[in-house]
Amino acid sequence: MMRGKFIALEGGEGTGKSTQARLLAAALEKNGIQCIVTREPGGTDGAEAIRSLLLSPPGSGWGAKAEALLFAAARSDHVEKLIRPNIERGAWVICDRYLDSSRAYQGGAGGIGDEAIIKLHAIGSDGMLPDLTLLIDVPADQIAARLQQRDGDVSDAIGGRGVEYHSAVAQTFKTIASAEANRFATINGAGTPEEVHHAILAVVQQNLGGK
Repeated sequence: MMRGKFIALEGGEGTGKSTQARLLAAALEKNGIQCIVTREPGGTDGAEAIRSLLLSPPGSGWGAKAEALLFAAARSDHVEKLIRPNIERGAWVICDRYLDSSRAYQGGAGGIGDEAIIKLHAIGSDGMLPDLTLLIDVPADQIAARLQQRDGDVSDAIGGRGVEYHSAVAQTFKTIASAEANRFATINGAGTPEEVHHAILAVVQQNLGGK
């Protein structure tokens, strides 16, 4: 059986990753490709339990190191029980966030460094990387307007962090994408959802097929 493909959508808060994951899966399935849409943290029972701990933490919340460990644990379960088995049976897995979010949030903005995140990933998930990573890039002012419309004054423990933190996240994403251009494609996310979807679909077809 032919191996499936693994696509991750990355970007900061409010860039439209979840919407674009669903639109991409629907388009691919019209062409006969079975798709599994999932998310991080989450995707399996164990990882979803860890998601609750991360986004609604007990007490004063987690430090960057503990947070990175929790993400790595959730990802390990996700890879072992959902991502790898589905790819091996020939399905395409489309994931809303993956390793590079940990690199940008905990490694970059959280200050623990890229090397630590990569080591955790090697232990927990055997270093598994997507076949294609789509970084959706949206101007900061547009993101602020989207988040206000989506969340109002209520955000989770990570999304509600300050402007400086999220600016560091965005810059780290760009740095990673530039350094690893062989598996990254940066998508202009400033347009309508339909415009962004068509741009993503063109990149996927060019890099992975799926017509």
